[in-house]
Amino acid sequence: MISSSADPSIASSFDTVRRKIARACRIAGRDAATVTLVAVTKTQPDEALDAALDAGQRVFGENRVQEAAARWTGENRREGLELRLIGPLQSNKAADAVALFDVIETVDREKIARALADEMARSGRTPRLYVQVNTGEEPQKAGVAPAEADGFIAFCRGLGLGIEGLMCIPPENEPAGLHFALLAKIAARNGVEKLSMGMSGDFEAGVRFGATSVRVGTALFGSR
Repeated sequence: MISSSADPSIASSFDTVRRKIARACRIAGRDAATVTLVAVTKTQPDEALDAALDAGQRVFGENRVQEAAARWTGENRREGLELRLIGPLQSNKAADAVALFDVIETVDREKIARALADEMARSGRTPRLYVQVNTGEEPQKAGVAPAEADGFIAFCRGLGLGIEGLMCIPPENEPAGLHFALLAKIAARNGVEKLSMGMSGDFEAGVRFGATSVRVGTALFGSR
């Protein structure tokens, strides 16, 4: 249930971010309806979630399967929402992820792809899937290397997995646009339609380079 005391500052932040997305779309000659705002809710308290719901938000991104399950199942489950896994996925959590999430954005290696294919066949549930590409080839980050992306997408499709989109997290010390352009190029040559790119500091650039969804946390909820 939405709290009557939802934080008004969060509602204001949602309005600001939505206006910035709409402005970036106008500059790019795009329809703002083609960009989905994913509210990143990791570690946020219930009061913040209530404020987001009160602001009309219905698409949420979580980094950890276990934390998301505790937040969104049972008494805390909000119907009518879209839940996205945007953090790394371990193969032993594939069943839980398939059961909970509507979108899994972090498919990045063959073991995970096989685990998801097996679980989706077993359960009959088919969350939409994105391949995470490590565009900066940073060793500390998850994601398939750009040079291996085409082959990995083909591998996933060979397992019967429909790859709806690609996702990336650019290096902090490099222009994000270069990485967004690279991701868009990989998507185009593989016939992939969706692009998850852009976070609190660069979501407007993501929109300009063709993002169909942006993952925003701090700009909505503040620093934690």
